[in-house]
Parts: sequence; structure tokens; C-alpha cells
Amino acid sequence: MNLPHIAFFLFFFGATFLCAEVQAQDEQERRILQLSGIILNADSTDAIPGVNVYVPKKGRGTSSNNFGYFSMPVAEGDSVVFTFIGLKKQSFVIPKDHKDDKISLIVTMDTDEILLGEIEVMPYPTEDEFKRAVLALNIEEDMPLNRGNLSPQLLLRWAEEMPASGDENFRGFSRQQVMQTQDRYGPRPLPLLNPFAWRDFIRSIKRGDLKSRDD
Repeated sequence: MNLPHIAFFLFFFGATFLCAEVQAQDEQERRILQLSGIILNADSTDAIPGVNVYVPKKGRGTSSNNFGYFSMPVAEGDSVVFTFIGLKKQSFVIPKDHKDDKISLIVTMDTDEILLGEIEVMPYPTEDEFKRAVLALNIEEDMPLNRGNLSPQLLLRWAEEMPASGDENFRGFSRQQVMQTQDRYGPRPLPLLNPFAWRDFIRSIKRGDLKSRDD
């Protein structure tokens, strides 16, 4: 190895050692603070557990607990990053010349909405192949099966076996509530035992209301 190469390696190692020493001295001069706080949703007061809280340049960090609380030591000038899946990333820079040795934060994180493009799923790779398959389809072979599925007897059986819809369930539940309320405060009214109903019925017969309806 000749002299220029030796001089280059000595200069390289000397510069590396000097930079490391300057960086270590800078780290010693920066004051260590205790950073703590609570992480909440931006649209509510619900705490967010499991949020990653770290300093990227230093490779150290922590995560929020079940109550959204976190605490970790940091140095002046550090950039602290808060990340969580489905939420927008937040960052906070530790101020220099802070009077106290503790910093408390309330971090609010917004929902990160990602809009995906529309995807059309087709059984054929191209539209031309789909058209050719439709034109080549023989509908006559499936007609007896389709007619059998639409027969009145089969539709009636399916209607009898079909479960009640949401509206029917709601109406049945409402009727049950009304009947329970009536049973709680007294017996249910029976129109056949109502004298006023019989009076109105006799008057309608005398007036000829039923006869006029038949006509």
C-alpha cells in the first residue's frame, strides 16, 4: 500500500472519529426530559390503546396502554412520531430550553380515510369474450328448469317457509307490547260485551244502514 492510500485511510478514520465524538458531546449537552400524555380520538373522548410513540432517529419508543396513556424519556430537539393503523400520523418536536423537565401532551388523532378505485369483476377477461359467451348460450335447455322454479305451488311453499322480515318482526313486537300493557292494567276489552257497541248496532239496523249497503 503506497503513501497516498495510507494518508486517505488515516484521514477517513480521523474524520469518522471526530464526527462521532462531536455527536456524543452534542447528546451529552442536550437535556433529557420526560414526555407523557394521553392519546384520544379527534371526534370523541375515547382513548386509543396501542399507539406507537417513537423517535425515528434514535430507534427508541413505547406504546400507549389501555387508557391511552404513554410515557418515555426524550431529549431536547427530538421529533416524536405517533402512528396507528387507520389514523393519520402525528408528530411533535421537543422544544429546546424548556423550563421544566417534564412535558405533558393531549394528542388527538384523526381518521385516515383511503378511497380505493372502483374495480369491476367479470367472469371473463375481456368484454368481447363475454359477448361471445352470451351469444353462444343455449337458453332452451334451461327453460324447463326455470319454469319449474316459477311454478305457483313452489312459490307458495317458499312463501310459507320464508322467515318473517324486519318490518313484520317489528309489528309483532309492537303488538305484544300493547297487549302486555293492556293485561297489566286490566282485562282486555271484548266488543261483544260492550253495551254501547250493541246500542250503536241496533240503531244502525233501525236506520237501515245494513240494507242500504246490500243494495
